[in-house]
Amino acid sequence: MTSEPITAFTSQQLAARYASHGMTPRLARCLLASAVRFGVWPDQDTTLSARWLRDLRNYLHIPVLSVLERRTSAGDGFEKFLFAAPDGARFESVLIPLAHRQEDRKAVVCVSSQSGCAMGCTFCATGRLGFSRHLEVWEIVAQVAQLRRESSFPVRGVVFMGMGEPLLNLDAVLQAARIFSEPCGLAISAKAITLSTVGIVPAILRLARERQPYRLIVSLTSADPDKRRRVMPVEARYPLSTLRDALAAYHAATGRRMTLAWTLIAGFNTSEEDAQQLADWVGELPVQLDLIDVNDATGRFAPPDDAERNAFRDALRRHLAAPVVRRYSGGKDIEAACGMLAAQLRGAI
Repeated sequence: MTSEPITAFTSQQLAARYASHGMTPRLARCLLASAVRFGVWPDQDTTLSARWLRDLRNYLHIPVLSVLERRTSAGDGFEKFLFAAPDGARFESVLIPLAHRQEDRKAVVCVSSQSGCAMGCTFCATGRLGFSRHLEVWEIVAQVAQLRRESSFPVRGVVFMGMGEPLLNLDAVLQAARIFSEPCGLAISAKAITLSTVGIVPAILRLARERQPYRLIVSLTSADPDKRRRVMPVEARYPLSTLRDALAAYHAATGRRMTLAWTLIAGFNTSEEDAQQLADWVGELPVQLDLIDVNDATGRFAPPDDAERNAFRDALRRHLAAPVVRRYSGGKDIEAACGMLAAQLRGAI
């Protein structure tokens, strides 16, 4: 039997899969807790048989990712990690500190689900890389587990907003999310786990059917099909009309409000007409709109200045009956902000 990564399974799955090797639910919880929280076997636990642990090493292992680079923002404390998998695949994660008071500090991890991305959004550095491969469950779990061990603050949330389109690797993403929320693992509430997508309609419908408990964010950026297609090629495959139907089905099944992400691009999607089109498209859907300045190191796209941004927010207040939030995108000095992850060492070509 090929050795399998402990961190690819929930404790219930470990107990069922290795029952013939004496794996009880309690033992599985001990094993997973030690692997996820500390990255080691629970050899110091005197309640566990040393012989049993030695036997399990023939079937299970605790894999780790290589850290190629770690950078910390001088401005806001964001930390970006460049990882390499055993096969050389590269991907990045970001440790995001929250709150300003020391006693209230906690962190969220922005995690990757793929190496590269096939979606080709023109304002996103990852999209310009192209697609390499899906990440395995343990590779997703390891990002959060390893950053948790590096963090000075407790990790209380996970956002799938790193490299890749999470809903194209949905089985692995959902399995990782289950492991994140295991009480014996990272004990992150399902409500604090966010899946972000450019609008993969079949996967959204699956989330609705299965009533998955995780938050959903959809990158919209324009409610004009022609304009959206120019910057987000996914529009050709899953057009706005189909996407809206899927979100309506999602709300009907889950009863939850969805978040729409709007990447602000100067002179492109910040007009009165853009606000009206968005309001018409949203209709009665219960949504929140997050506004995020574009981050484009190539200089092709620029964020709006304060006057243009404020004028658009005023237009949204006139037309859109939904809460509007300007989302902070930190770590720009280390290329950790939204849309800047490129999995490259500094100086690499």
